Amino acid sequence: MQKIKVLWVINELFPEVAEFLKLEKSYVGGWVNGLANNIKTRDSIQLHIATAYQVESIKQFHANKISFHLLPSMKSNQDYDEGLEKEWQTLITELKPDVIHIHGTEYAHGLALMNSCPEQKYVISIQGLVSVYVKYYLANLPFSTILKNISFRDIVRFDTIWQGKSNYKKRGKFEMQYLSKTKNVMGRTDWDYAHAKKINHNIKYHFCNETLRNSFYTPPKWDFNLIKQNSIFLSQSSYPIKGLHQMLEALSIVKNYNSKVILNIAGENILARSNYKITGFAKIIKELITKYDLKENVNFLGILNEHQMKDQYLKSHIFVCPSSIENSPNSLGEAQILGVPSIASYVGGNHNLVNSGHDGFLYRFEEPVILAQLIIKLFNNRKLCERISANAIVSGELRHNREINVNRNLEIYNDISTT
Repeated sequence: MQKIKVLWVINELFPEVAEFLKLEKSYVGGWVNGLANNIKTRDSIQLHIATAYQVESIKQFHANKISFHLLPSMKSNQDYDEGLEKEWQTLITELKPDVIHIHGTEYAHGLALMNSCPEQKYVISIQGLVSVYVKYYLANLPFSTILKNISFRDIVRFDTIWQGKSNYKKRGKFEMQYLSKTKNVMGRTDWDYAHAKKINHNIKYHFCNETLRNSFYTPPKWDFNLIKQNSIFLSQSSYPIKGLHQMLEALSIVKNYNSKVILNIAGENILARSNYKITGFAKIIKELITKYDLKENVNFLGILNEHQMKDQYLKSHIFVCPSSIENSPNSLGEAQILGVPSIASYVGGNHNLVNSGHDGFLYRFEEPVILAQLIIKLFNNRKLCERISANAIVSGELRHNREINVNRNLEIYNDISTT
């Protein structure tokens, strides 16, 4: 049986590429690594992975049953690089892939490929849709609050919250071009289906769930006896969409009932920068912490690797996803597959992950008061936590089943390569 040659176009550097370039490994996009680790073992697939980076010429090497290709681009990945068009043509002429799988539409290097090699067979995985996210970027922050908290750093870098929104709008234009040029997309929620079809009603939609990072498929699972009670875990917080300001509003209410509540946040401590480097959003967060006297209740954990993240999930009483918009956050999937009782805002595709009251809870993003009451409810009811946990494991293990999801990916590749 002849192998299908599949070329992945990705946004992040795989660990093997980072090692090749002698760079620090990134912890972003680990779920793509998880899928690659499963696909590369299949005899029917020859997997190639490409991205653009600031190198002088094309770099190619083979590692761990995958062929890696690094294309030279001196521009930011948020800017269209016409020079990449010839580089892509050279690579495609050499590889002759059967299918090109573009993971995500928020950066422009894959668009240079589609423009230079329009005859290829493409499928695009929808991760988020920044062209839609832009509508929710400010996350209910009032104009006056944003204006009052513009920082020195924001002015010097011309990078206020409003510029962040403008950047999403710019990237969204690239995204619209991606989706207008492809015949195939892969998605997993009602939300991404509806928006993909709105952008290009002729598009063929292929349903496929995500595969998570490897360690989340191995024991242990969440155990009430081993957690730090009254603790809440957030996986991201550095910009408005992730909803930390709304979480703090809820936390101030929870604290009135439980002074020992602790909010643990993965990622950089956005408050630790000097006054010259702090962002406007961080100033808003600092102001809220002071306003509600939450200094002893908020803990930034720093950047965590895969195993540290898993440990933190397992220690936590509750996981919360308070975003103003999401498609299907892998952090929520990771929490569920481990059995961490979870609460998520009813936005985007979150309702496809959580059956509220059964394997988690949903609340309106605009209602931190409801979020607070759900947290209090879980804190005060061990049996409810354990029931939600058990149901979440069942849901998570089915949705993120590696065998099912890899087989589905292969079915999609076969379908596209033969049509």
